[in-house]
Amino acid sequence: MQKRRSNWVYLVIGFMLVALIGFSGLPLFLSIFSENQLDSQLYSATISQVSPDEQAKLDAEARGYQKVLEREPNNNTALQGLLDIRLQQQDIEGVIKPLEKLAKLNSEQIEYSILLAQAKQYLEDFEGSATAYRSVLAGHPENIEALSGITNLFLQQNLPERAISLLQETIAQAQNEQIETREINSIQLILGEIYSEQERYPEAIAVYEQVAITDEQDFRPILAKAIVLHKQGQDAEAQPLLKSAYSLAPAQFKDQINQLDKDWETES
Repeated sequence: MQKRRSNWVYLVIGFMLVALIGFSGLPLFLSIFSENQLDSQLYSATISQVSPDEQAKLDAEARGYQKVLEREPNNNTALQGLLDIRLQQQDIEGVIKPLEKLAKLNSEQIEYSILLAQAKQYLEDFEGSATAYRSVLAGHPENIEALSGITNLFLQQNLPERAISLLQETIAQAQNEQIETREINSIQLILGEIYSEQERYPEAIAVYEQVAITDEQDFRPILAKAIVLHKQGQDAEAQPLLKSAYSLAPAQFKDQINQLDKDWETES
């Protein structure tokens, strides 16, 4: 039961932070490359407005959890309950303390540290955010969520070379350790997206083409290359790639790619 609740909290806060933060970096990775989309109903429930009566009820519940924590500061159930309430209240500052405690008490559940890093990034505590991401990467250097998060953080601070260097080192290490090809490809896709964001298009395309060679059934590098070509006004070359990506993509991504195609037609 506790694990199920933890997963639910992870999904809710992930949706909330993406909705509220609106990070400028890595948009393609977050919206299309990620293969772990969250439930849209959960998202809608999280960002909906809380009525005054509901707010009063949540405040009362929060006080109850806080009283429990005064007696038992390490009570996981109370900490998760307080986190849940702060999420419903859309109180990012209020999630920090329970998340810090949960991350410390549940070090094996790295999602708490990742979410803590995201919340601190939203509050522009960049040092604290980087520390939380690095705590995950110390034990899980190829973790995609932490890598995408910390590189996004670097981009937000206008430190693209630091992001690129970290990803290149991680890719080299993963290849030496013979990590699963698809995991390495996902890291390379983040690198390609950074190159694209920096308008280093030849480097981005080179990365995408390399990924495509290693997995011919992966729609992501094909779609990414099409987008880079479109950015450069090369729609004649981009359109066939977009159609190829559509044919390879899992069903849950086809509508997004189809909408992209329509948007390009509208632009031209």
